[in-house]
Amino acid sequence: MDGKIIALFLGMMLVTYLPRVLPLVVLSKVDIPRLFMRWLKYIPVAVLASLLAPELFLDNGWPDFSFSNLFFLAAIPSFFIAAITKNIFYTVFTGMICIVLFTRIFGYCL
Repeated sequence: MDGKIIALFLGMMLVTYLPRVLPLVVLSKVDIPRLFMRWLKYIPVAVLASLLAPELFLDNGWPDFSFSNLFFLAAIPSFFIAAITKNIFYTVFTGMICIVLFTRIFGYCL
């Protein structure tokens, strides 16, 4: 194997490994305030919402809250399942089933 490829792999390993390990090492020695820990719990939800919102609410860059937007329609029951069960598996499963059913009912594909 060429030395450049090995150096590339080592560099990628470092770039991936350091951002994960450094916070663990630094924060393991620090007493983190309770308010900050509560705030950190909302980061995954906020990131997921920011990734999903454009896909659910926009069609070609324009807001689309019509019945032709199957993603938005499937998100409605999925949201309720998520609120009730707080289980990602049930939520994703509900969304997938809704997309399949709505595609069959409305007669067109995504």
